[in-house]
Amino acid sequence: MTQSAMLSAQAQTIRDSVLTAENLTKRVTSPEGSLTIVHDVSFDIAPGESVAIVGASGAGKSTLLALLAGLDLPTSGRVLLEGQDLAKLDEDGRARLRAQRVGFVFQSFHLIPALTALENVMLPLELSGNVDARRAAVDSLGRVGLGARTGHYPRQLSGGEQQRVALARAFVTKPAVLFADEPTGNLDTVTGSRVGELLFELNANSHTTLVLVTHDLGLAARCARTIRMEAGRVV
Repeated sequence: MTQSAMLSAQAQTIRDSVLTAENLTKRVTSPEGSLTIVHDVSFDIAPGESVAIVGASGAGKSTLLALLAGLDLPTSGRVLLEGQDLAKLDEDGRARLRAQRVGFVFQSFHLIPALTALENVMLPLELSGNVDARRAAVDSLGRVGLGARTGHYPRQLSGGEQQRVALARAFVTKPAVLFADEPTGNLDTVTGSRVGELLFELNANSHTTLVLVTHDLGLAARCARTIRMEAGRVV
């Protein structure tokens, strides 16, 4: 294959990918010196694909997810989200792109205590200027089985219910990519299993690309592909 043909093939891969990591490396300074948390990681994720990132604690999974989402910047390499190089955007530009195209679900639910379930789900829509925020939020809470709990505050909800609110909030913006970092990690086994079922059901119905960091191998097995990390490297 000629060099021009190779470049053309690479460009086509990028166009066909919703998320591309190219030679991602992240180094930080520690009392012991420079520490490489993510080392030369490359892969492509197709639209609608579900990918699990697994590995032992300290393998670099959550750092990699933060780089992919533009919450952190790599020391070297780049991330392309729908063809946009995140490092070429300023902080406000990355925040706008996340608000428009990305959803998040974390181990800690990150609900705002002073807002009701409905208000928590409405918030990302209101911040983006959506005039139909209330209707969309009510519908999203209904899809996670919380139609009767819209007026409840986080402290009035169980852990499983709070994570379902977080799922409703993540999917209400119809993101291109949903990043989930240990979404069942703070839940008991039965509740975690139910939340996992709901996550994959919502993801399938929304045709969203799912990038899932998890220690739960059963949850990871439900993804179409698994990326295993060890000491900051993909193995």
